[in-house]
Amino acid sequence: MTTSPSTANLTAALQAVMLNMMAWAVISAAGAYGAANATSFLRLWQQWCIDYLPMLLLSASLCLALLRWPTLFEPWRNIVGFFIVVMVVFQPLQWLYVDWVRHGGDVAGINLENIYQARLRMRRFSWFVTGATFAIIVGIGNWRLARAREQALQRTHTHNLELSLALEQQRMLSLRAQLEPHFIFNALNAISALVRDGDKAVSLQGISRLSDLLRYALSASLRDTVRLGEELQFIHDYTDLQRLRYGDRLHIDIHCDDAALHEAQCPPLLLQPLIENALRHDLDGHDGRSDIRVHIRRHKSELLMTVSNPLSAQTPANPGTGLGLKNTRERLMMFNPSASLHTETRGDRFYAEIRLPLGDGD
Repeated sequence: MTTSPSTANLTAALQAVMLNMMAWAVISAAGAYGAANATSFLRLWQQWCIDYLPMLLLSASLCLALLRWPTLFEPWRNIVGFFIVVMVVFQPLQWLYVDWVRHGGDVAGINLENIYQARLRMRRFSWFVTGATFAIIVGIGNWRLARAREQALQRTHTHNLELSLALEQQRMLSLRAQLEPHFIFNALNAISALVRDGDKAVSLQGISRLSDLLRYALSASLRDTVRLGEELQFIHDYTDLQRLRYGDRLHIDIHCDDAALHEAQCPPLLLQPLIENALRHDLDGHDGRSDIRVHIRRHKSELLMTVSNPLSAQTPANPGTGLGLKNTRERLMMFNPSASLHTETRGDRFYAEIRLPLGDGD
């Protein structure tokens, strides 16, 4: 059940009036307790409550004004202007009220002379109480205004972060949607090559392995992270499928010098685009044997994964502009802003190096 704005405003106004009444009742009780004995406390408390009725009206009016116009006392000129009005106008009226109450409600003697005399009789304590009341209410009002603005800013910041996160998630899903068909397309190319060779048994074996690869790819695509060990097993299965196509020409050396790294978390389908890129720019460029090397190691607090392949004179010198490498680089940046994919040529080999910060539990 929702509360209408008018009902909420009325509730807030009633709460403000009740809080002011309670505050001045307590202040009156404290003043009466300090000035009375055990027999006259209640009588003095009643008198103090009556005397402080103008202060109650003043403080309640200021609180209601702040509820209606929260920025009323934000400019300094407004604070100074209202303070002058309170001190010049309210204070004499307060003392006239006190005189009227103590003279039994006789209003016949109220004139300009009495107002002037009331102004002269003002005590320092009365000045202090009125000024302090004004300052406290203005201070609370401006504090609440600053707090409301800070909360609004935080809500806006949180909303912007949520929108940014949703945008990044959509971008990640878009990259995955590009990557998975890219992988499937290359795997199907391998199967089609087997079919063209006319070896039915090998073709069926390739289709079976492709089914296993697709099962992992679909499962991994539903997760943000996978274990490195799962990725390496997927790479072994992927190269076994490609080996049905290339035969003994396909040689890939995968070396990981730390078995504990198999538990490290990484984005799914991270290494496959690099392996596929190496295959395309190695075996497809000559009729000899491939020399693809995958080296995985820990370097300080980072996981380093390097995939290298020899360059052929028949292939472009810079194979780092393909869709697979581009998507891998963007996925790494979204997975961890400190992660990176660097590609370069060293001598007669092309290197693709992934740097991925390790978590505390890796």
